Amino acid sequence: MAKSVEVTRTTRGALSGDEAEELFSVVDETGHTNEETARKQHSRRKEKGQSVEVDPLAGEDPSGANTDQLITRSAIAFVSVFLVAVVLLQVGWGYVRRVTTTTLAEDASMRSVVSALNMGVEWGGGFTQFPAEFAVQEADEHTHRIEVTVTDSSSSSELEAFATAQVQASALSVNALLNPNIDTVVYHVRVRRDENGHLINSSFFGFIMPTGAASPFMSFVWTKTTAEDGVRFNCSITGMDSATQERLHDTITSKSTPATIISYVVGDNGATVARNVLAAADDTQSMGESALAMAEAARIAEAERAEQEAEEAARQAEEAAREAEEASREAEDAAIAEAANIVESATVEPGEEAANQE
Repeated sequence: MAKSVEVTRTTRGALSGDEAEELFSVVDETGHTNEETARKQHSRRKEKGQSVEVDPLAGEDPSGANTDQLITRSAIAFVSVFLVAVVLLQVGWGYVRRVTTTTLAEDASMRSVVSALNMGVEWGGGFTQFPAEFAVQEADEHTHRIEVTVTDSSSSSELEAFATAQVQASALSVNALLNPNIDTVVYHVRVRRDENGHLINSSFFGFIMPTGAASPFMSFVWTKTTAEDGVRFNCSITGMDSATQERLHDTITSKSTPATIISYVVGDNGATVARNVLAAADDTQSMGESALAMAEAARIAEAERAEQEAEEAARQAEEAAREAEEASREAEDAAIAEAANIVESATVEPGEEAANQE
């Protein structure tokens, strides 16, 4: 078996490990062993700024790079500045919004009402916005009346339009009625419908507005009256047709009724089954009502019987009292008669007594 021989080729003039270690122990970062030469090199680099002094034997990055630290500091600074900017923008916008919001309680003119419909009014814990499409028919403190018309293009159903318009009308009306010169606020609401009667709303985040003629939906009429016990705010809703009222009723009414569920599960015979179930429920309810009626009749009969017994006991007590009174009267008469006899026998003259003895 042949033995492998490892041959190492040494470059002529190369330093050994010990020689390299001894060399680097006396060489500084400028590469010179002479202290005077190294000092001159340090001065030249400091003046001209041509390079960075690097210690090749240092534990840190010899190139002096601190990219990771720079990225970290930059990220922290960016996030901090961004958060501070967001907070300052929110606080500033809230302050500007409150300062620039129209106060209808102090000024109720055409300009102020238009500004309120554009910028919104303060209501509750924030601000209430109004539709972008609106018109002001009247706003005069001399006539004590405000009348506006808005077109709702954000609601997809009658119920949503009703709820949204109610909040908007309340916010605008109450803010205006707090003005001592305003007594009536009329808030008309219009919507756009398609050929099937469904509401048409805006699309693409509200940037594309619907087109077509708008039709009246309903009107909120707020009035203020002053009475002896204070100020009264009254609200009446007008202009709602029967079809809108029926759709609102169908939207609010729950569809998860027993008849609807049975009809959906069973199929064509669902209506008959549902009627039978409802009839059985009515019978059960009538049986319960009959039991309640019987219990009520028994209670009434027991009360009447107790009342009759009480009347009979009172009558017997009255008769006993009457008999006792008669007995007392008879005893009193007997006592009077006996006393009269005694008195009469005590007043007889002596001659009459002798005659009586003969």
